[in-house]
Amino acid sequence: MIFRRWVDKMASSVEVCPVQLPGRGNRIREAPFRQMTPLVESLAEGLSPYLEGPFAFFGHSLGAIVGFELALKLQREGRRSPLHLFVSGRRAPNIPRQHPITYNLPDEGFVEELKRLNGTPKEVLEHSELMQLMLPVLKADFEISETYEHSGEPLRGCPITAFGGKQDEDVPQDFLEAWQEHTTGPFKQRMLPGDHFFLHASEQLLLAAINQELCRMTDRLAASY
Repeated sequence: MIFRRWVDKMASSVEVCPVQLPGRGNRIREAPFRQMTPLVESLAEGLSPYLEGPFAFFGHSLGAIVGFELALKLQREGRRSPLHLFVSGRRAPNIPRQHPITYNLPDEGFVEELKRLNGTPKEVLEHSELMQLMLPVLKADFEISETYEHSGEPLRGCPITAFGGKQDEDVPQDFLEAWQEHTTGPFKQRMLPGDHFFLHASEQLLLAAINQELCRMTDRLAASY
């Protein structure tokens, strides 16, 4: 739902294709994924029609790791790889988890963790019926994130740009810098105003940076034909 707003804010040469996972929106009755491997396998199959031409991946927080693992899967299978990977608000895969496991906490303790992260509106947290609907999906996301283990394999030649929030205490600058170890291609890093959910507060700056990079890519592709 967040990325649907991007459709009208990207360059005309860029098509935005938001991914809606099970358990969300009109897929709310579907069971959410709880492990990384089946999620990435499903994405690789479902997105196949969109991966025939040039493409890039963007993912925030858990989505950053999902995009990275999806790019690795395409690489292993000898399929077309993304021209660019944009990761946002997530420590590099080689940085150990800094906080205890939370996905298996009782609901009350898990809600306290959501409050600490400051990404769920207060009105939602205080709406008991809505939270009962959302908690299974949120816990499933946390389980994917907290049980994820990286194989150590880097992307070959794929540029990575890592975005972070200047006030994000959970993902400091050095955790983002470590993403450069996960590609043999170029690496860039941008710190933007905001906490872990800076993609809301700094949306304009974030989209400008992505647009600029994607336009460079399309210009290079056009020049090669």
